[in-house]
Amino acid sequence: MLPSRIPCLILSSCLAVLLGCSPVHKQMQSANADVQGVQKFKPAFGVALYSTTVDVSGNHLSGLLLVKKMPDSSTRMVFSSEMGLSFFDFEFSADGNFKVYSIIKKMNRKAVIKTLRHNFELVLMNRLDHSNASVRSLGGQLYFIFPQEKGYHYYITNENGAELLRMERASSKKVIMEAVMKNYRNGIPDTIGISHKTFEFNIGLKRIER
Repeated sequence: MLPSRIPCLILSSCLAVLLGCSPVHKQMQSANADVQGVQKFKPAFGVALYSTTVDVSGNHLSGLLLVKKMPDSSTRMVFSSEMGLSFFDFEFSADGNFKVYSIIKKMNRKAVIKTLRHNFELVLMNRLDHSNASVRSLGGQLYFIFPQEKGYHYYITNENGAELLRMERASSKKVIMEAVMKNYRNGIPDTIGISHKTFEFNIGLKRIER
């Protein structure tokens, strides 16, 4: 088992990158880039296990997050303690539907479930309608923009689209949350960090090789 402080250090380094950014999307310019180019960053989960920390409004949880691609192409996420206590069990279907199989009483609030759903949908990249998407540029970075039912998903790369720098979920006025996925191996990110801008809700994931 990895030392418990490792995910915290990973999350801290991710957040240092994220918090240096500011919402200046209105200054973006049109870019000549293929919106399909962002697909190469979509995680190719088969089965992956992550050492995980969650900090929300002064409460701290740590444990293991199992991410598994199911035969019907849905993605199952099960977060449990090192002792086997299940915190939540979610399913994200390939067509964008979402199902809660179980969640502990302390987390069983609509706002918490909705926030977790939005967090992981941004990372899974399974709600991307390319027919309604666009690419714009700002400060030497490309913004792949996908309108959602409420707000937008931004996938931000370097100038040539070769490196995913960060991801954002935003309203029409401000960035709500930011995330990073780093060090892909066989299509699966080794490190994932998620940070909210409007309240304390941070998630750090470090992959465990099995």
